[in-house]
Amino acid sequence: MKFGVVIFPGSNCDEDLIHCLQESTHQQVVKLWHKDHDLQACDMIFLPGGFSYGDYLRSGAIARFSPIMQNVISFAQTGGFVMGICNGFQILCEAGLLPGALIRNTNMKFACANVTLKTVTTNSLVTSTLSTEKALKIPIAHGEGRYFADEATLKSLNENDQILFKYCDESGNITEKSNPNGSLQNIAGITNSTRNVFGMMPHPERAASKEVYNTDGVGLFESIMSAAKITA
Repeated sequence: MKFGVVIFPGSNCDEDLIHCLQESTHQQVVKLWHKDHDLQACDMIFLPGGFSYGDYLRSGAIARFSPIMQNVISFAQTGGFVMGICNGFQILCEAGLLPGALIRNTNMKFACANVTLKTVTTNSLVTSTLSTEKALKIPIAHGEGRYFADEATLKSLNENDQILFKYCDESGNITEKSNPNGSLQNIAGITNSTRNVFGMMPHPERAASKEVYNTDGVGLFESIMSAAKITA
């Protein structure tokens, strides 16, 4: 596979993500500048975390109109794989590629901490080999990470098995106390109805190295490679 990482003004997790992809998948990874239109024949596009355009207006609201997003949207609409992490998740929601929205944390403060996630489904490219029994320790860093959607959207997400991750405690229990930002139903990550676009607020690329004493995020990237081989 060939991965592309879009670089927006204000991206600050792009290099982490590129390094993680290279080390975890041993595949080619290229940078895609936000003003370009060429996706360079990538098989999967990533929108990294950061503060695109300074998070003016709303997080992701301006980046959604970057020139390259026209191509990312077309790519996704024709079945191409796209994943957004943190700010990338916000951008995908703003672009209408994922349902719902990410709004201010309930405590109105920036949250930066290790949290634990429960994998809700293995029926996706990014969770295909993950265990639904093991809680993953993955860091968050956001001020607008509260997942919000209307009742009809939440109902659809549940019925169609589109919820990828939920915030939980270390034992895998999904509780109000384990929710770091007030996300409805503790939702931390979702996929679209056609299961080719993925978004999550926590940063798996920051939990993918022995140097930081946490490799819980590696499994997501290994899942991508495993599922890609099956569908190839």
